[in-house]
Amino acid sequence: MDFISLLYVLFIVIYAVILGLVAPYVGVKSDNYGSLVPTALGLVSGSALWILLTWAGFHYDQAWIWVIVMLGMPAAMWFGAKYLEKKRSI
Repeated sequence: MDFISLLYVLFIVIYAVILGLVAPYVGVKSDNYGSLVPTALGLVSGSALWILLTWAGFHYDQAWIWVIVMLGMPAAMWFGAKYLEKKRSI
């Protein structure tokens, strides 16, 4: 793994941390799960999207992979948190 690939992974991690920090202010907060759950959901979904898109043939230097990952992470965080909240409240 070269240095540029490590920077890409680091960027996804930093973006997931930022999403986790703003999650309580955009309505992704519940007493049914911990405060690190939105960050973990964002990190896992971003990593999975990055791997799937790389496997599908998207290149790192094209904007499409970044647009899809950066819009998919908050969406996955939102829906994943709502799903987890619904399952734990039963």
